[in-house]
Amino acid sequence: MELGSTVSAVKSTRVFLGNQQVGPAVILIRDGKIHQVLSSGEVTEGVLDAGDSVVMPGIVDCHVHVNEPGRTSWEGFWTATRAAAAGGITTIVDMPLNSIPPTTTLANLQAKLRETSGKCFVDTAFWGGVIPGNQLELQPMIQAGVAGFKCFLIQSGVDEFPHVSHGDLLAALEQLRGTGTVLLFHAEKEVQLTNESNDPQQYDTFLQSRPDIMEVEAIRSVIQLCIEYQVRCHVVHLSSSQALPVIQEAKKGGASLTVETTHHYLSLSAENVPAGATQFKCCPPIRSAHNQDQLWAALKAGHIDMVVSDHSPCTADLKKLDSGDFTQAWGGISSLQFGLPLFWSLASQKGFQFGDAVRLLCQNTARLCGLGQQKGSLAPGYDADLVIWDPEREFEVCIKSIHHKNKITPYLGMSLRGVVRSTIVRGHLVYRDGSFSAEPLGKTVLIPSRTTPHDDA
Repeated sequence: MELGSTVSAVKSTRVFLGNQQVGPAVILIRDGKIHQVLSSGEVTEGVLDAGDSVVMPGIVDCHVHVNEPGRTSWEGFWTATRAAAAGGITTIVDMPLNSIPPTTTLANLQAKLRETSGKCFVDTAFWGGVIPGNQLELQPMIQAGVAGFKCFLIQSGVDEFPHVSHGDLLAALEQLRGTGTVLLFHAEKEVQLTNESNDPQQYDTFLQSRPDIMEVEAIRSVIQLCIEYQVRCHVVHLSSSQALPVIQEAKKGGASLTVETTHHYLSLSAENVPAGATQFKCCPPIRSAHNQDQLWAALKAGHIDMVVSDHSPCTADLKKLDSGDFTQAWGGISSLQFGLPLFWSLASQKGFQFGDAVRLLCQNTARLCGLGQQKGSLAPGYDADLVIWDPEREFEVCIKSIHHKNKITPYLGMSLRGVVRSTIVRGHLVYRDGSFSAEPLGKTVLIPSRTTPHDDA
């Protein structure tokens, strides 16, 4: 079957059938949708025979920084979505920064949409941003189809996306109340630190500058606003396990709160970051191995709802690889392509099953951004977005196999378990064994408004 062709059926001895069930099945596809899932049957035309590879819903990565327009030297839609396809991701949701302009007005969203034309190998949706003074842009962006909004409670790292004050948040929440949308928080707050002169090449110097209390206090504030305004709230890239008790208490109390963590917090630990290895820098920081164990336990218990990449690339000079200065390097980790094997390499050792991977990487991420009835599940009526992969096979991460633009990543040389064989987007075969369709076949995805916004006239 040629790349780019339309697939009418996919069969395998290991198809994800729901809950924790995996077994022989044939998936019938019509008009880009899953038509039927049969436990057996003969299909001869347009069938892709996956043998005993696992077939499950395509991954929905709802935290990706594409950076186009404006910082396309960092990343762009062509390279980001190819990397996504190679990783079994069929939908990404683009963050409102670090592009120039950021997605903080309706006009800027429209500029972003124009940039995607003819460049996306997988489907792409968009977050809007909340910054000081843009509250009257929020409802127009909801109507135009953003998945929700993101804000920072601390400096974002780029001047054109300033963090919000308490007053800015109240103005935004007044506009978002009753709309059914979701507000995402980079949940760190500035705290008073003792200024010690430590070696900037030592990772511990950077780690001490972003202590757990910054996340804990920020998340307390998020929870208060979530309860007061009855707006869905979401904590992005949770790194600190110390925040888990307040998160659990809020959820038990009925707060409309969800939480994500990332592949790097689950795969990397502070004890193993070499001196000067600034490719490991991200914000919040990678913490201790004990902290990592607590995050895995929270995933298993359902206290953390999903796992995402937070793919945040930059050019080599911004990573300060020559000086190894953690205090000056850009904070962001590139991992978009390797999310599934990063997750599975450890999850499979900790008793997680395929159903857990689907829940954490596909279903819950799709629900967060308003795509829960369209993507993330292998069921009739859903988009025919599929990943075909070999969970037992291992591979080594090497530069020549990386498809995102800048090849800087802390995972170079790492051996991972789980090889993506093929990726299907709405019935189109877009990736197979290292090769891509000649033309990008992804689409932009605009989210239907959940409710009619209230009238603030």
